[in-house]
Amino acid sequence: MRIMVRVGGLALVASLMLSPVFVAVAQARQAAEEGAGAGAQVAAEGHGAAASAQETSRKKWGFVAAALCIAVAAFGGALGQGRAAVAALEGIARNPGAADKMFAPMILGLALIESLVIYALVISIIIVFNFGG
Repeated sequence: MRIMVRVGGLALVASLMLSPVFVAVAQARQAAEEGAGAGAQVAAEGHGAAASAQETSRKKWGFVAAALCIAVAAFGGALGQGRAAVAALEGIARNPGAADKMFAPMILGLALIESLVIYALVISIIIVFNFGG
């Protein structure tokens, strides 16, 4: 059961590690656009159009980071829950008398795995509101 919770935890950690990478890429790209083409863009299009394009790029990468965060967490959570259910059902098949003793820990493990996915959802929502719009 602990392995299944660890799989969900690893998925959450992976999503937490990857989402700031996308946000950092968006910020680096925005800084590069400001530094490299600021003079030409301001002269040709005006400052408002350049700022609007950079904001659109930042929003786009914020949405990508949020989507990747929840996708990785949901995949890991589903994998962990599937393995937990398989382990519990194999145990019940080998010893049907122990079904009552296995049910509560299995439900507790599934709830803990699902809580990690919900944490990733909350983090994704924070990313969307801070960087996406």
